[in-house]
Amino acid sequence: MAEHAPSAAGSAPEDALAAALPGPSGASGHPDRPDQPGAPAAPAADAARTARPRRSDATRAAILAAARDRFAADGYERATIRAIAGDAGIDPSMVMRYYGNKAGLFAAASTIEVHAPDLTHVPREEAGARLVRHFLERWEHDETLTGMMRVGVTNEAGAERMRGVFAEQINPVLAAVCPVPEEAQARAGLIASQILGMALCRYVLHLQPTVDLSHDELVAWMAPTVQRYLTAEHP
Repeated sequence: MAEHAPSAAGSAPEDALAAALPGPSGASGHPDRPDQPGAPAAPAADAARTARPRRSDATRAAILAAARDRFAADGYERATIRAIAGDAGIDPSMVMRYYGNKAGLFAAASTIEVHAPDLTHVPREEAGARLVRHFLERWEHDETLTGMMRVGVTNEAGAERMRGVFAEQINPVLAAVCPVPEEAQARAGLIASQILGMALCRYVLHLQPTVDLSHDELVAWMAPTVQRYLTAEHP
């Protein structure tokens, strides 16, 4: 998957603020200001010090807002660092400075909600099928999940984001129906291998025949295995 991002990193506008601040040993660059140890900083310098982190935060916020809009409109493949920077009204080098590349930016900008079903309200013997069908529907209606899958297999920021999603949104749901609490983490990992493996083959690699199988067929094949991971007393 090609990454469309400039490779050169330019200097940030914030660097201009550093030049205006006092240098080592209290040197200010202003002849009318005494260079005395312990002399109070000029109000302008104090304001610059205070403004610098706020300006950085505002720049990051503008980048992320533009990235979310651009990824939603164009998808991960077509969105470019240059277009996102243009939407944010900044130089592309600023995007690279804060996020490294398109994959890192996508991971930071993506809000992922898997809306995992509450399996405690599902008949025990139907939990596996319910979970498989839910994720099939989510993947086919949320391009962000597919984009994050692509990023996650090639970029550590994306991989970390996917791990966080499972830990925060999915593991608690699975643990609630696990018959052996101390095995909940292991079982969650096994279920993830099935769900993510299916998503990788069907939506990223477009591996035949997974692409051609209907939802009902996929559920019929996958649900028994996921059900066993969820509720079996023993391997």
